[in-house]
This record gives sequence, structure tokens and C-alpha cells, in this order.
Amino acid sequence: MNELTKKKIRLSMSLIGDIIVAYIISMIVYFIVALFLENGLAIMIESLNYELYYWIVNNRNIVVYVYIGIVMAFAIYRFISKHLDDIYEVYKSLDSILKEDNETIKLPSEMNQFSDKINEIKYDYILTKKNEREAEQKKNDLIVYMAHDLKTPLTSIIGYLTLLKDEKQISKELQEKYIKIALDKALRVEDLTNQFFDITRYNLQKMPINKQEINLVYLLKQVIDECYPMLEKRNLKCDLKSVDKVMYVGDGDKLARAFDNLLKNAINYSYENTTIEIQLEEKEGKISIVFRNKGDKIPQYKLDRLFEKFYRGDDARTSSTGGAGLGLAITKQIIELHQGKIYVKNDNEYIEFFIEL
Repeated sequence: MNELTKKKIRLSMSLIGDIIVAYIISMIVYFIVALFLENGLAIMIESLNYELYYWIVNNRNIVVYVYIGIVMAFAIYRFISKHLDDIYEVYKSLDSILKEDNETIKLPSEMNQFSDKINEIKYDYILTKKNEREAEQKKNDLIVYMAHDLKTPLTSIIGYLTLLKDEKQISKELQEKYIKIALDKALRVEDLTNQFFDITRYNLQKMPINKQEINLVYLLKQVIDECYPMLEKRNLKCDLKSVDKVMYVGDGDKLARAFDNLLKNAINYSYENTTIEIQLEEKEGKISIVFRNKGDKIPQYKLDRLFEKFYRGDDARTSSTGGAGLGLAITKQIIELHQGKIYVKNDNEYIEFFIEL
């Protein structure tokens, strides 16, 4: 039996109870009048209006029925007015839902369940508005950060290209050096621009997903090969532990992006001269993937927020390696689009990201 049916039954029983109480009271009053006051009332009415007295005497049953009807009408009116007051209290409480305060909405005791639901809606609304403001603030902070970081490499690019243009007797070695620096800065601008596109896509639309059968082992090997220059730069190795083939029906491009985000995150946060481990297993139709790297321990309060959009775990990271704080959030979205789940653990010096598909 649902809550609405229970409420209907309670209201019906309340109405019946009010009618019964009113009927009992009316009968008590009637018998008191009939036993103790009838002669006195009759004499009084006869003295005031004989015709009215005569009519009452000849229509005694009609008078009783009218009296009982009036009592019933009063009982029903009392019931309706009482619940209309409750409805009015509910109506007034609706204005309080949109007030962002900590004041609890209170309704009559018989409406406790309703007041609990209204308070739940109110606090959900307050939490939603708070999260919206925080997200907007993070986004605004991010735009300022990105604008600053775009300006920095662009200034360098303009500076080195100006040197190449103005210096007539520049050596080939110096020329190659300036070109390399300008190219690196241009690539950084491209990376930041892509991050802006990620922000737009992440906030304005759901990621489309195109599933087909793929070999996850091959996909992970591709991701590792593409990250080889980054691994070399930090003297890192990546060890993939898996059988030769693990087939899965999913979106290869999206999963490659998720794995790429996790591997780059591991590279950025690994101690130099260490090995990043990727373990892929399939058991009883379930696929598990673990990315494990050795690095500084992450405080629990940061660990709990790693998958939040725009959150950057290391505030001190330089602009050359820092991202928009969307990589892990997008990774989580991709895994959940595949009906999987992802979580992180940090035991001692090892940071581990677990994926279940």
C-alpha cells in the first residue's frame, strides 16, 4: 500500500470519526433537552409563537432530522476547515523552499511526512544552488587561469619569431633553438585550446558513444606507445601486465582517451626513475584494469575530489604541466557511459586507479 492510499484512508477515518463524535454529542444534547428541558422550552416557544409551537409538535420527526443534519453539516465543515488550514500552511511553506537558510519548515503534526518531504526538497535545492555557484566560480577561475596561460606562450612565440625576423646574422644553431622553443610554445597553445573545447563539450552536451568490439590489450599498448616521449622525459617505464587478447564491446576512441588521461596523470605524479604498472584482467565476464604509480601520498580530502570537474589536485603544478582539471572527470564520465565504475586508492606511496567494466 503506497503513501497516497494510506493518506486517503487516514482522511476518511478522520471524517468518519468527526461525524461519529458530532452525532454522539448531538444525541446527548437531544436527550438532555427531551428529558429535562422539554416542558420549559415548549412553554417558552408557545408563549412566543403558538403557530410555531403547533408546527413543531406536529412535525417532531422533521425537526429531529433537521437538527441531526445541521450537526452533520457542522462536523463536515469543521473537518474541511481544519484540512483547509493544513493546506494553507503547506501553501505558505512553499515560499520557504526557495529561501537559502537553515530554518526547518514546520507543519501540523499530522503532516509530518509531508513536512519531511518539503524540507528534503528545500535542502536539495540549497545544495544544488551551492554546487552551481561553486562550479561557476571554478569555471571563472579556470578562464582567468587559461587566459593567463595562453598569453604566456603566445608572448614567447611572438618574441622568438621577432628575433628570427630581425636578426640577419643569426647562427643556424641559435635559429634551430628559437624555432624549437617557438614550436613547443605553439604546441602548448594548441593543448590549452583543446582544453577549452573540452570544457564546452563537457558542460553543454553528453558524450556520444559508438560501441564496437575492441581488443583492450592492443588499445592500452597504443596509449603507452603514444606517451613514450613523456615517459622518456621523466625517466619512467610503463609495464603492461595482461594476456594477449581481452575483447570488449565499447567505444574505442573514448576508452583510449580515458586510458590516456590516467596514464598522463600517472606520469605527472610519479617519482622519476620508477615504473608505472597497468594490470588488465578478465574474470567471469568482468574486466578489471588497474593503473598503479609510485608518488607522493595524496591527502584524503583531495582524494575524495579527484573526479570533480575543474579540480586540480596539485595547486603548485606549473602551467607547462597543469591541466584544466577535466581529465579525470571526463575519464569517469567515459567509464560510466560504459556502465562501469572507477575509483582511486592511495596506500603508502602507491596511487592506484581501479576500473571495472
